[in-house]
Amino acid sequence: MIALLVVLCEVAFWVLLAAGLALRYVARKPRLGAAVLLCEPLLEVVLLVVTAIDLKNGAEPDWKHGLAAVYIGFTVGLGHHTIKKVDAWVAHRWFGGPAPAKPPKYGMARAVHEWRTAARWILAAVVAAGLLQAAIWYVGSGEISSLRNWQQKMGLVIVINLIIAGGYTVWPKQAPKDAVTDREPADRF
Repeated sequence: MIALLVVLCEVAFWVLLAAGLALRYVARKPRLGAAVLLCEPLLEVVLLVVTAIDLKNGAEPDWKHGLAAVYIGFTVGLGHHTIKKVDAWVAHRWFGGPAPAKPPKYGMARAVHEWRTAARWILAAVVAAGLLQAAIWYVGSGEISSLRNWQQKMGLVIVINLIIAGGYTVWPKQAPKDAVTDREPADRF
């Protein structure tokens, strides 16, 4: 049931996003569209509560409970940025808005962009790992190896993002001599 709920939350995320953007741009009701988008965190609250109830009722912690924690963490870390990106793309593609800013390609500007991206992913992994730890404490004794495995995967996400961002910092990509580098800066956190 938990895995199905994670899938339903993901589908509901995109449905709420589409509904919010439709209200904002098609119906020209930006406040109502924003209100719909603000309902999205309720999905994670429902998922968290259902997962906690499932564990409280004696369910053995398994990969599905870990997946729920990871989904919530990634929504916290990446959800806002995803909504902003999709909003900018929809505004540009269908409603005459400005083109979304592209990330810089070269130099330290690219490194800064990569660190911001890494920060979002690291936040997602830390939140997921924290929720997994809370689930471990909540369950107490018993079979918690699947939750520990998810925590290790979140550690790997952190390491990979640090390596990527660090690589762009230590070895920044240089612009070709004839390249135009007057790009807009990458979006903020």
